[in-house]
Amino acid sequence: MGLAGRIGAWFGVDDGWERIPADPARAQRQDAALAFGFLVLGSLGVELMRSFDALGEPPGPSWTAHLYVLAGTVPLAWRRRWPLAVAGGLALHMLVTGLTAPGVMSSFPMQVVYFFALFTGVAWARDRRLMLAVVTGVILVMFTWLTWQFATGSGIEKLLEHDGKPPAHNGFLSPFAAYVGYSLIINVLYFGGAVIGGQAAWRAAQQRERLAEQAVTIAAQSEELQRQAVIEERMRIARELHDVVAHHISVIGIQAAAARRVLHRDPESAEPALRVIEGSSREAVAQMRGLLGTLRSGSDDAGDTTAGRTPEPTLADVPTLVDESRISGLDTSLEVIEDRPGSVENVPGPLGLSLYRTVQEALSNVRRHSTAHAVAVIVRVEHRPEIGFAHGFAEVEVLDNGRPRGGTSGTGLGLLGVRERLATHGGVSEIGPRFTGGYRVRVRMPLPQEPS
Repeated sequence: MGLAGRIGAWFGVDDGWERIPADPARAQRQDAALAFGFLVLGSLGVELMRSFDALGEPPGPSWTAHLYVLAGTVPLAWRRRWPLAVAGGLALHMLVTGLTAPGVMSSFPMQVVYFFALFTGVAWARDRRLMLAVVTGVILVMFTWLTWQFATGSGIEKLLEHDGKPPAHNGFLSPFAAYVGYSLIINVLYFGGAVIGGQAAWRAAQQRERLAEQAVTIAAQSEELQRQAVIEERMRIARELHDVVAHHISVIGIQAAAARRVLHRDPESAEPALRVIEGSSREAVAQMRGLLGTLRSGSDDAGDTTAGRTPEPTLADVPTLVDESRISGLDTSLEVIEDRPGSVENVPGPLGLSLYRTVQEALSNVRRHSTAHAVAVIVRVEHRPEIGFAHGFAEVEVLDNGRPRGGTSGTGLGLLGVRERLATHGGVSEIGPRFTGGYRVRVRMPLPQEPS
């Protein structure tokens, strides 16, 4: 990138951002008040200079000096609406006033006005390429004028004279060269300060607006994340309700059929079967109440959403599922394999709950959709690292020896819930018919790193 390219990049000529007042009406009122203040100060300045004979003779009546001040300050009332027009217009005013009424142009209030106009043009211009062209033109015109003044040495010599005598040569440079150098330094600082300061103000405003936009974006993202978290929690509860209801309803259905047969043969011996049905229904209602309590707490409690919830099952509760399956008449075996004593109990709660629900769903599907009469449940926890399981894994496997029962196809929501839990924990699964007959549901999920 050449020098021109670097200058253009620094001024933001290709930047699409435009600096616009947040409240244009208020900005207009503020600029009008600012213009009035400069008018008062400018008029006071030229009157004070006239009083100690430093203003010179204006081209016309005494009030002409105030007219120059009026023409040079009123445009500031529109400095943010038309920043480049105001900057260019006041640069022209500075040139004309310097040629016709140099005392007015050199007064301190008017010097501040010219500086502020150029500063505003750089700080508020919306078309940065046009701004760069206008500022370059203003600076070129001003320094051309200075060069012309230096070239006509008579004016400078008259300025440097003291009581009609040329100044003494006291320094390393001649009075003329020293005056030229001094004037150049002052003007470089004057115009350079206005341009650099205006560009710094433009950059700062751009940064503030972008930070404000980022804050709004972050707030919107945070709100969206909260909404997603609520949706995910309700989806989790929906899966839990499905699993709880499906499991207990299937158990109750099998137990009710058995009780009906017992009632038909021997009414007195049906009491234990009815008590089992009652216990299963109570347990299902209790778990559903706990899940519905979670829904209420999620909307009513801003803090702890676990308040009032019953403890959720873990991997260590799988034997309870196996016992219920046996009570329902299904020959169910359980094998627990752990490389360390207590490994099953130490599986983290969310991971253990997902594996528990997987077993629950698999057993419910066997009862509802399979002709199997025997099921094997295997729970395995190992901490040895494997590919994809850096800190070990926890696994459940449910095997049956039946075949699909006709006319009992489900909704597929149960296995969908299994796969969603699997995706949450980053595990793998093997779900489908076995080559040797029957059906397999096998889910393996990674264990987290153990605290050191």
